[in-house]
Amino acid sequence: MQNRVFNFYAGPATLPLPVLEEAQRDLLNFNSTGMSVLEISHRAKAYDEIHHETEARLKKLLKIGADFRVLFLQGGASTQFAMVPMNFLTSEKKADYIITGAWAKKAMKEAVRFGQVNMAASTEEENFKRVPNPEELKLSSDAAYVHLTSNNTIFGTQWQSFPDFGDIPIVADMSSDILSRPFNAQKFGLIYAGAQKNLAPAGVTVVIIRQDFAETANADLPTMLKYETHLKSDSLYNTPPSFNIYLLNLVLKWLENNGGLEEMAKKNQEKAGLIYEEIDDSAGYYRGHAEAGSRSLMNITFRLPNEELEKKFIAESTEKGLIGLKGHRSVGGLRASVYNAMPLEGAKALAAFMRDFRRNNK
Repeated sequence: MQNRVFNFYAGPATLPLPVLEEAQRDLLNFNSTGMSVLEISHRAKAYDEIHHETEARLKKLLKIGADFRVLFLQGGASTQFAMVPMNFLTSEKKADYIITGAWAKKAMKEAVRFGQVNMAASTEEENFKRVPNPEELKLSSDAAYVHLTSNNTIFGTQWQSFPDFGDIPIVADMSSDILSRPFNAQKFGLIYAGAQKNLAPAGVTVVIIRQDFAETANADLPTMLKYETHLKSDSLYNTPPSFNIYLLNLVLKWLENNGGLEEMAKKNQEKAGLIYEEIDDSAGYYRGHAEAGSRSLMNITFRLPNEELEKKFIAESTEKGLIGLKGHRSVGGLRASVYNAMPLEGAKALAAFMRDFRRNNK
């Protein structure tokens, strides 16, 4: 398709072109219903098939069975920051939070409103340039859950592998790297993800919850804030974000058609590797924020020798169709978000631009 740029924004982020093209075809008449996919009632059979196919596809990709359920909610990860402790943390319980960035801090800030919270580890004193080592984690013996953020979009760090906490359920915010690589989902009591980075457009929040963990939830809550409500109603207690779920289903189908999580992990390694190579070979001209052992494959953060060069880099890259490379407003610098849907050609184009820019602006 002509005039498409390479979109490096952290979110809402780029979507696979085949998904957009299929959605375009369904926009006026979905499956010969005579209705747009935007118009179909969430109680209609045509939508019901989309809804349950999406859950089945997600469970298949994650290799989880009937002991897990998938919910399609609203409010983004920010609502989950509060909804998780509301459901699982009471005055008699505590939870462990591992602080690896701004979003993890926000999650813990909400949790302290509902019960006792233990900061199991934090790398804030090092400006969140890495995730903690396992030996640094100071866990409670009786925690209801341990919360972590799998990937940190602002600082560009990612858990390379997940710790094992035995019988204590892990709750994870995976908004920015879910389905980017295989992992053992059985370890987790609950996974949540705002869709707008790696799954679908903004507006749907995916929650994957293990049945035995769900059964420990607090039942004395407002109806819409209880996981039980949405589990009993198959995420159809109120009108769901049906178009976003439809697009999520297309993204999951695209993942299946492209080799699943194993193949996607290889592609993500290759894409990120091209950009990190330019950083590492620049003799300090480009300075990566994250330590090598904690580098994110989704969000690559770096600085240039000074802010004037950073502004020039952003302006010139934008002119060449490399969009959204400005770092988060709280930290500045540059950030390249290379989620699943970023094509290899985009990473190659950015790496080539970085090489030329360094040569021309020494």
